[in-house]
Amino acid sequence: MKTKILAVVGPTASGKTGLSIALAKMYNGEVISADSMQIYKGMQIATAKPTEEEMQGVKHHMIDFLEPDKSYSVGQYVLDARGAVDSVVSRGKLPILCGGTGLYVDSLLNGIDFTDNSSDENIREELTKLAQEKGIEYLLGILGEFDPKSADRLGKEINLKRIVRAIEFYRVTGKTITEQNEESRRKGSDYDSLIIGLTATDRQYIYDRINRRVDIMLEMGLVDEAQNILESNLSATSSKAIGYKQLAPYLSGDKSLDECIETLKTETRRYAKRQLTWFRRNENIHWINIDELKNTDEQAYEVARIIDKKGFING
Repeated sequence: MKTKILAVVGPTASGKTGLSIALAKMYNGEVISADSMQIYKGMQIATAKPTEEEMQGVKHHMIDFLEPDKSYSVGQYVLDARGAVDSVVSRGKLPILCGGTGLYVDSLLNGIDFTDNSSDENIREELTKLAQEKGIEYLLGILGEFDPKSADRLGKEINLKRIVRAIEFYRVTGKTITEQNEESRRKGSDYDSLIIGLTATDRQYIYDRINRRVDIMLEMGLVDEAQNILESNLSATSSKAIGYKQLAPYLSGDKSLDECIETLKTETRRYAKRQLTWFRRNENIHWINIDELKNTDEQAYEVARIIDKKGFING
């Protein structure tokens, strides 16, 4: 019998956290985060990490456990998240995956197997330097010679870290990332998942929510948090968090706060667009339009209707 996991995915500011908590209360569940930045300590406001009050007594996993100077990989996430799922199930509760980091969500739910001995720091540094010297398109050309599927996919995302990782993986293991993923999918997943996606018929609705969220974050003290984080030693992973480097020009006196706020809002909207593009490729996601069902309770009852129709909880 496969372990059942209910997942709530979607772009930033779409209300994933609130819906996940509502569902956890309805179905005796616990929330497992799939957010690559909420794992870091001290990054509270920019990552929209839920407060104790917002959690409403629902236990959360995979948040606030790593120092910002530590790097973290998708392979490590899968290992840790699997442990969290086992822990939740051992207490007779329903695991509810919540987050917008698509690679984390897909890798966990699809049973992608990450080889422990598939990394080489020297190769990674060499490729990163090569990208700096010759550009990301040059690396895509290298990748395309042995893994055209990955090159095509990653070329659309323009994600240097993942392009470097794909080449590194091939050089260390002799196997392409595409082959590795296909083998993992053939083996199948240990999980029976039902995925709920939050979106909007009018994307501007999400963008307006993002703009409002940024304003609220600033009221909560985002500038001070950004200063503290930027003065810390950040890893290659944590330095990618949106909300800090966009405010750096203001903190250094090079730009006005209003200019930096506008940059932050723009970058966040672009990130949301990338998230939606990622999740839209998954035909198994059941979408809910948050501009039609604006209330979290309404959304939760719609999820309950989908669960009943699928026979997911008792089926």
